[in-house]
Amino acid sequence: MTTPIETIEARDSARFFTQPKVLVVLATVCCLLWGSSYPAIKIGYSLLGITQGDIPSKLVFAGYRFVLAGLFLLILAALSKKPLFNLTRRNAGQLMLLGVTQTAIQYVFFYIGLAYTTGVRGSILNSTTTFFSVLLAHFIYKNDKISPRKAVGCLLGFVGVMVVNFSDSSFEFAFTPLGEGFIVIAAFVLSAASIYGKRISQGMDVMVMTGYQLGFGGVVLVVAGYATGGTLSGFTVESAALLGYLALLSSVAFSLWSLLLKYNQVGRVTVFNFLVPVFGTALSAICLNENIMELKNLLALVLVCSGIWLVTRAPQVRSVYAKTGGARGCRES
Repeated sequence: MTTPIETIEARDSARFFTQPKVLVVLATVCCLLWGSSYPAIKIGYSLLGITQGDIPSKLVFAGYRFVLAGLFLLILAALSKKPLFNLTRRNAGQLMLLGVTQTAIQYVFFYIGLAYTTGVRGSILNSTTTFFSVLLAHFIYKNDKISPRKAVGCLLGFVGVMVVNFSDSSFEFAFTPLGEGFIVIAAFVLSAASIYGKRISQGMDVMVMTGYQLGFGGVVLVVAGYATGGTLSGFTVESAALLGYLALLSSVAFSLWSLLLKYNQVGRVTVFNFLVPVFGTALSAICLNENIMELKNLLALVLVCSGIWLVTRAPQVRSVYAKTGGARGCRES
């Protein structure tokens, strides 16, 4: 039974995480952390000697990252005296399913697909995560329908992602099942799993939920990687620190993201996914000495920020007086 103190804490949390400014700041932080993982992963592959086509070893590397991320969160939850072991058989099954889908299966499809397509196409197609989320939310939640404003905001954000990923010479599109097909499947799996995670979070502490799903998904990745011939060796202080950073960013970003999904409409949160490739591009330029000071990159930032503003701005309230007595009504513009 929920105590009065827990009810007050839940109400305060809902009030805090639904504030537009809090939503913008925390969602942006999550996307910044996820964006930083692109150059960090590439640097990690170099430090550990993982070749481009060595997918099994990449799965092992990812598995270590997510196992550590899950352990970080569960240790923090234990220190915060959160209920770690008050799980029913149903809760355990839900967490295992979430870990397999959101962490393991999504990652497998994404990295196999990325091995058979270019980074440009992969980045663009992976952005369909937002569209899948908005579409799924439209059919699942009565209070999260697609409005013209959301549609325009998503369109601007997607155009921004396309602009930032244009190649300098030409832009060609080719669709292969193992390449672009797997990237789209990964995006759909992530979208569906995020909505499923929102449902689970309503009856479970978000930190505990995220810790278990990351840890279990990481174990699945490690087992799959080693079973298919992967290996990971040659750790140094530098590579170990990098792995620790990747694990920490995963735990922080997934926890904040799950909290935002718990207290907000799915479409208002997932639209920020457009920022991930933008931050990834900027941080890759800084960390990997890639060129970013181009007109296309600046234009992409303007488009993405405009799209976010359209989707997250508070609805305008208009006074409407009924003929019978001046009763007020309001509607979303």
